[in-house]
Amino acid sequence: MAKAFFRLQKFLRRIQFVLFFLTAAYLMAGSLLLLQRTRLVIQQGSRGSPTEQEEPGRARGTEPRSLQSPRPGPGLPGNAGALQEPAPERHSPHWLASRNSELRQLRRRWLHRLGSEQEPQQSPGSKAMKLTAEHKGTYMGCFTHDSRERTLRGAVFYDLRKMTVAHCQEACAERAYSYAGLAHGAECYCGNSLPASAAPGRECSSECRGQRGSVCGGLGRLSVYSAQLRPAARPRRNVIYRGCFRAPENLTDTFPASLIQPNLTVEMCSEFCSKKEFPLAVIRGQECHCGFPTGRFSLREGADGQRCSGTRNSSGAAAGQYCLVYQTPVQDTRCTDRKFLTTKSKVFVALSSFPGAGNTWARHLIEHATGYYTGSYYFDGALYNKGFKGEKDHWRSRRTICVKTHESGKTEIEMFDSAILLIRNPYKSLMAEFNRKYAGHLGYATDRTWKSKEWPDFVNSYASWWASHVLEWLKYGKRLLVVHYEELKQSLIPKLKEMVEFLNVTVTEDRLLCVENNRDGNFKRSGAKQKNFEPFTQEMKELINKYILTVDEALRGRNFSGLPREYVPR
Repeated sequence: MAKAFFRLQKFLRRIQFVLFFLTAAYLMAGSLLLLQRTRLVIQQGSRGSPTEQEEPGRARGTEPRSLQSPRPGPGLPGNAGALQEPAPERHSPHWLASRNSELRQLRRRWLHRLGSEQEPQQSPGSKAMKLTAEHKGTYMGCFTHDSRERTLRGAVFYDLRKMTVAHCQEACAERAYSYAGLAHGAECYCGNSLPASAAPGRECSSECRGQRGSVCGGLGRLSVYSAQLRPAARPRRNVIYRGCFRAPENLTDTFPASLIQPNLTVEMCSEFCSKKEFPLAVIRGQECHCGFPTGRFSLREGADGQRCSGTRNSSGAAAGQYCLVYQTPVQDTRCTDRKFLTTKSKVFVALSSFPGAGNTWARHLIEHATGYYTGSYYFDGALYNKGFKGEKDHWRSRRTICVKTHESGKTEIEMFDSAILLIRNPYKSLMAEFNRKYAGHLGYATDRTWKSKEWPDFVNSYASWWASHVLEWLKYGKRLLVVHYEELKQSLIPKLKEMVEFLNVTVTEDRLLCVENNRDGNFKRSGAKQKNFEPFTQEMKELINKYILTVDEALRGRNFSGLPREYVPR
């Protein structure tokens, strides 16, 4: 009996040892697996996603409200029938104000899409440009560079994400410049004469943002390449005819460079002025003059083209009184320098508009007129890459002259001390925002997209937002300057003067004329427009027209001028 009990005890001890060994092995295997997975996660986190690497400022510049899910919630305006056939009293200001919660959810969805659709659709020409990985010009060397006292004084371009040597060369060659210089890996400068001060080659060590292994300058250093590409690869902009104008009394004093050439042609004069880096080529008889728009020659009052009919071939009295003016490919750079405010602004100013109302274009005008960057309530990587450096700056930093916003809630409005309220025809605004949504900042939506169900749903949701945006800023805004997009486009200098004075900035007349000369910038939509295209149905027009009348009445109630007459289709 004792012997059997001893054998049983020995067996149990062996089982206990085996179980202990198996448990230890299981724990060790689990620990190794856990360590391996942890290491993999750490490696992936250290590398980051491409979006996180390319847009480091998003987490800092985007508010939590913009990260909401884009899926519609139960409170979103989705009843198309109710919106298409509204009762008349439902379009009063009181009814529009009651939709604040729904419109805020709509804005959250819009902001989420804005973050996911930052890159504009590229045109075939720009796509081909990106595919040119190897540059064709000659590397001229490394030179000193000061952004305020530039060594290459021609055009300036930015691509803070995808800059390459070939991209800079193509941009400069297209505008008739001989040299392309790159700095800080993302900035492109053009010119027709080499910088005077050379620097050691090792100081140009910044890699181009869009091309590994290539050199794009450095801190205070410029990598200069020849922009003389092979003829087949050099796209040249056509010279633009500006009109016939009365010649100033003394052309030699008005224009810095002149040329007298028998049998003078437009091409000869334009090429001469491009080499001298002037944006205007002025022809009177056999004389070619180069310069800028100035107070003495502002290009505001044109003459009948017939008065210049003999200007190019005659030296008579009639020819001496008038001259032909052409725009060369060279950019007017008198207003391209921009910077952040040196001291924090005491007045917090908003540049408020409904999406698609021309906010980006207005920022371009304000930045070039004042010389200061504008900020943004959002972070748009596509705009930041193109030179809007205020996009990455926190919107409450007060280092920018004004802050872009599409918000219209009471809390968001009262945060600002004053605001420029930009209003555009809702028909145009809706189409522009729909194009941006499906084709980026500079593209056009396809005909198939316009004819899909997305368009009527978009109109039903966004039309009331257009009205509510204006009404709430009129109600809660502390100090407003109302600017109509159409009037700004038609009378640029007078309206821009009002905006600059509202921002308490003093600018020169020549700088405003430079802005007018560069009025479109790089933000005019490219590509073929829809021909004879009417996307609005009669039901849509009835809905939008009621909102227009409501906003017009509210503006007049605040002693502002009403909406332009062309807002309502007739």
